[in-house]
Amino acid sequence: MERPGRLLLQSELRVRNAAYDVSLSRSLLTWKRRAASPVYHPFRPSVCHSVPVSEIISVREEEEENGSRQRDDGSWKKIREREGKDCRQAFTVLYVERCQQHRWRCAEVTFTCSDEAVCQHWVSSIREQLASNTSRPKNLLVYINPYGGKRQGKRIYEQKVAPLFTQAGISTSVIVTEYANHARDHLKMEAELKKFDGVVCVGGDGMFSEIIHGLIWRTQIDCGIDPNSPEEALSPCSLRIGIIPAGSTDCICFATVGTNDPVTSALHIIVGDSQPLDVCSVHHNSMFLRYSVSLLGYGFYGDVLSDSERKRWMGPARYDFSGLKMFLTHHYYEGTVSYLPARGIIGTPRDATRCRSGCVICQHNGQLNSERSEKYEMDEASDSESSGEWRTIRGKFLAINAASMSCACPRSPKGLSPAAHLADGTTDLILVRKCSRFNFLRHLLRHTSKDDQFDLTFVEVHRVRRFRFMPRHCQSDSDLELDLHENSKRQIFSQICKDHPACGCAPAYSSWNCDGEILTHTAIDVRVHCQLIKLFARGIEELPVFEDLTNPCAI
Repeated sequence: MERPGRLLLQSELRVRNAAYDVSLSRSLLTWKRRAASPVYHPFRPSVCHSVPVSEIISVREEEEENGSRQRDDGSWKKIREREGKDCRQAFTVLYVERCQQHRWRCAEVTFTCSDEAVCQHWVSSIREQLASNTSRPKNLLVYINPYGGKRQGKRIYEQKVAPLFTQAGISTSVIVTEYANHARDHLKMEAELKKFDGVVCVGGDGMFSEIIHGLIWRTQIDCGIDPNSPEEALSPCSLRIGIIPAGSTDCICFATVGTNDPVTSALHIIVGDSQPLDVCSVHHNSMFLRYSVSLLGYGFYGDVLSDSERKRWMGPARYDFSGLKMFLTHHYYEGTVSYLPARGIIGTPRDATRCRSGCVICQHNGQLNSERSEKYEMDEASDSESSGEWRTIRGKFLAINAASMSCACPRSPKGLSPAAHLADGTTDLILVRKCSRFNFLRHLLRHTSKDDQFDLTFVEVHRVRRFRFMPRHCQSDSDLELDLHENSKRQIFSQICKDHPACGCAPAYSSWNCDGEILTHTAIDVRVHCQLIKLFARGIEELPVFEDLTNPCAI
């Protein structure tokens, strides 16, 4: 609790007919129950609550109840109601309350005042503090995907999110998407972004991908930057992005908030949280392909996605079926991986430290990347290549993964790379070399256990700022010849090879899984852009934060 000299207001108010000492500072709203007697009771805990002002959603003044206008029928219920209201002025504060598993909910407390002037003074003071918080959004552009997941996006927004936005005084412009990439195209060409403080997507990871592709592309065009050039340093987006989870996969939301709960995400938006996020640009021969924020997977994860796309009729179960099928098929792929190691940063892929709210590694490495980009803005890439920092690995791989975040989800609480960071300007390049099915199964099972999943002889991981991949067949064949070979092979041999993996006709190439989308090229150039976008989030809070808040007087 703050020193009395820093308090803005302090009064004796009532909560449910009990007397409380209530104080307001620039950072905290605190109410503590007054002792009924001066006798000290060591085993009777004092009732004390504190809420950060930044986590107050809104305050409203309750209408004055006039006891003389109520019909008195002598019932016990009416007497109790009249005693509770007692013709006094009251105001209600809505605030964030933390629950288990990183969930937030909207709680409220009503304070009763004996004087109307005191009540209005409290209401106006709290509203002034909320208005002075410039990080809170006032106007939002909302895109709803009505077809994603279980087709519940519109219902989730209208029933759970919109009422909270209304209570917080946030105005919204809502667009229900009608076709694939509707949101991306609208952001690219039509949206008047200057009118809004942020963009909100209601859907899954696919909807979020649409939003970032439209917003990043629009930002680069407005700044005169060519997005097709892999050497260009992209300009950060000014608008923050909010994610209301309503899809079949909500990995981005889970990794940045800690839960896939629409109410929690809405409250993070309301209080104006901000979490920077790295974005990887993926190019092929100086042609832009896609942006990635979570996983780039070649080999196993690319094959699983390609196979599952042909089984969409199975619903979410298609991922399990395709995963088992690809595990039994056990394809490996030859190629060359070149990468630019992340120099001068703190943290490694095998650290015990996890990326959490207020991560010092993200802050340090983000500042380091910012200073480096200012110093070497024009010739950073050429200097790096000429100085021999690039490293090359050739071999046969079961999987090549690049994790820009932990990629944690309910099935894999640690994720593919538990120590990966959201905003440190790097990605963790994970190479799984050819091994037996048993060993590969050991690697996959470690994603769901507490064991170090990189402590295997056939697995290596590198923290990189940029990497390139060249499949073996692309080193001699043109892309046109590759496409012809791909089509003819699928038409003639696909059924035999898929049903009989032991025939020896394993494919020479896989597909890249880019945040759940298949890339059209296998030879790619990937560059990490540090803190290119910002989310309405604060990262996953450490568990001690929740434990402390169960005893608010410890704040």
